[in-house]
Amino acid sequence: MSAARRPTAVLLAALAFVLLGAGLAAGLRDESAESSEPGPATVTLDRPAPDLVGSALDGSRFDLTDYRGSIVVINVWASWCAPCRTELPLLAEAARTWSADGVVVVGLNVRDSAEAAQVLLDEAEATNLITVADPTGALAVSWGVRGVPETFVVDRAGRLRLWAQGVVDAAWLRERLGPMVQP
Repeated sequence: MSAARRPTAVLLAALAFVLLGAGLAAGLRDESAESSEPGPATVTLDRPAPDLVGSALDGSRFDLTDYRGSIVVINVWASWCAPCRTELPLLAEAARTWSADGVVVVGLNVRDSAEAAQVLLDEAEATNLITVADPTGALAVSWGVRGVPETFVVDRAGRLRLWAQGVVDAAWLRERLGPMVQP
């Protein structure tokens, strides 16, 4: 290839790379995202929940399949995440309030030490939450987590129904979980 054609070929290759990336990004965008509502970006889903098996901070074994028949709220958090610190007391309260209705709140603590996680749970009065340790982030990756906090809702049949990216609040919990709790 001549020296004059080399810059043109590099430019064309770079342009093709950019267009390919844009096409992939557009194809990965989930059209079911409901971004016009206040609160976290929420995606409505209807697919089997991925496996979630691991060790809880209290040393017990956690397996999501053991909770069939319950609505399981899985919140992905870390002690180093400032928004997670705000959200955690609300989730602990939701667990206390809705447990009689078959709602179980589970924390998935990512890329964190057990000690730091336990300190935050104590500070937030959230020791009632089942908290699964994910020190490497591998469990979170298998769920498609992009950051913290994120919240997933699994229905009584074990199907993944909601995925919220960002901080959930009391209104989000009422509006999204309320209809699922009703018989």
